[in-house]
Amino acid sequence: MNISKLLSCFVCAMLLFNCSQKEKSTILSVKNTLDIERSFETVSLNQAFLKVENLNTLGIRDTETGALVISQMVDDNADGVMDAILFQPQVAASSEKHYEIVVISETEQPQSLDYCYSRFVPERTDDYTWENDKVAFRVYGPTAQKMIEDGVPGGTLSSGVDAWLKKVDYPIIDKWYKEFVDGISSYHEDTGEGLDNFHVGVSRGVGGIAIKADDSYHYSKNYIEWKTISTGPIRTSFYLNYEHWDASEKQIKESRIISLDRGSHFSKFSISLEGSTHISAGLTLHEKDGEVTGNDKNGWISYWQPHGDSELGMAIVATQNTFKGFETYNSDQQDLSNAYAHLNVENNKVEYYAGFGWKESGQFKTQQEWEQHLDAFSKMINTPLELSINH
Repeated sequence: MNISKLLSCFVCAMLLFNCSQKEKSTILSVKNTLDIERSFETVSLNQAFLKVENLNTLGIRDTETGALVISQMVDDNADGVMDAILFQPQVAASSEKHYEIVVISETEQPQSLDYCYSRFVPERTDDYTWENDKVAFRVYGPTAQKMIEDGVPGGTLSSGVDAWLKKVDYPIIDKWYKEFVDGISSYHEDTGEGLDNFHVGVSRGVGGIAIKADDSYHYSKNYIEWKTISTGPIRTSFYLNYEHWDASEKQIKESRIISLDRGSHFSKFSISLEGSTHISAGLTLHEKDGEVTGNDKNGWISYWQPHGDSELGMAIVATQNTFKGFETYNSDQQDLSNAYAHLNVENNKVEYYAGFGWKESGQFKTQQEWEQHLDAFSKMINTPLELSINH
């Protein structure tokens, strides 16, 4: 065989090798069918979808830029094996974006601040607190409840959800609690990063649930168990369990998983509930000086109110199959006035989103901007991004 033939064979072999390599690459297509840009919307990829045995060595590369994107592994069932890889694609309106699933080393994985963070807070009784780059929340545990029941000052008896109003994108939970405990400052006063001046009491706060029976609303006491599931650059999630509670003659069994993703103003509440085929998720009306609005078609209820020297919008959003109307419930008793979204419970499960936007943070200037955001968010949860894989 002469040299030219050898070269020809070598070239053919290389071409076949390159074709084989291309065939082995895994391309993820992310399709946006809406006429709005999609960003900070989390996509979850599991082993079955990707057809791989191990997620730990995978990365996600933008095929346009060639850059690896921020991702997060999650172990949702705490069995020590990662269940999914999360990332947030940026897809223009009515378009499709492609990403390559690649094998990378740990050192190649792009690093990011853990914007999405949550933890149990024993130094402040037994709060459980969570945050991302936009908002922060907290709920109250059994020690805070027992203090109220025993007449000890400083307790809290409420299954409502507190809002911490932040105006910085970095994590503030640990900093605010430490400065509070050390006597440096109080998170009830704004020192430049925001503050907690949101009153909950026995109200539903931002998204606490209730069940209507006999023309009145019933709800649980404080959570009794907690478990952190994940924290990271893209999502924090955790589990809460509640002691069985009564709604008129119904015995209610409730637990929940709450998650919060980077860039979102809304925590996702995934409720497991036995004893009722419906619940109502509420928003406190505080001084009743704001405006309750709602949209049955898009599945949201909102309360926009004056708040301190600023203004605050709160909302409940659910899918069209879950959202079954809304109501403004007024009471002469303190903290019992709430705006409620009525939601269907199917197969002992119900999901909804609850959150807020604070004018002082610069994210929403007007009630109109807030409600436009609710309409857009509704479209996104009712029309998920379409994923397909090409091996």
